[in-house]
Amino acid sequence: MHIIATAIICSVRNHGETGAIVGAFSADDGLLAGYVQGARGRHLRPVLIPGNVINGEWRVRTPGQLASLTAEPFHSRAHLLSEPLAIAAIDWVTALTAATLPEALAYPRLHSALDGVLSAIELAPAARVWAGAIAQYETLLLAELGYAEEGTNDGAPVAMMAQNRERLVAHILGERRADVMAARERLVDRLKRAVA
Repeated sequence: MHIIATAIICSVRNHGETGAIVGAFSADDGLLAGYVQGARGRHLRPVLIPGNVINGEWRVRTPGQLASLTAEPFHSRAHLLSEPLAIAAIDWVTALTAATLPEALAYPRLHSALDGVLSAIELAPAARVWAGAIAQYETLLLAELGYAEEGTNDGAPVAMMAQNRERLVAHILGERRADVMAARERLVDRLKRAVA
């Protein structure tokens, strides 16, 4: 396998002495995992942050092996690390994406929506502008994975997210819920204070 793509970083897990396994979401190839040598070094650490966009090159020599990933910066959102609400939102949508999407299957609508949500978080002056987009992204992700259900997604963003919570846990997170729901709870808590 040899893939070159622009992708949104969704997860970074330290691996070995200096490396990391990075999950990145591209429009055409879906969620792709790759091992990045030197990921915790001075050059790559600020590049490999969830929400950032990279130009990536994934290479696999033997089928079934984890790809090696070479990552170059394309668009950085690292300046938001000092914004607790914005970073909580980015942590949640990227963690949700990484935890739920099957690897190497394209979801172009989800990719476009995630890119839009991240851009709104980055550019909007207040959570009121982008909070509803988070709930809509959750709803779209449920639908894309085959769990569209009756129900309204109208009202305040926190109420919309409350409607989605049970469906996310019951249908797509399952055993992985403990790993990612803490990020969601942090976001909801901060949103309640910000948009109430």
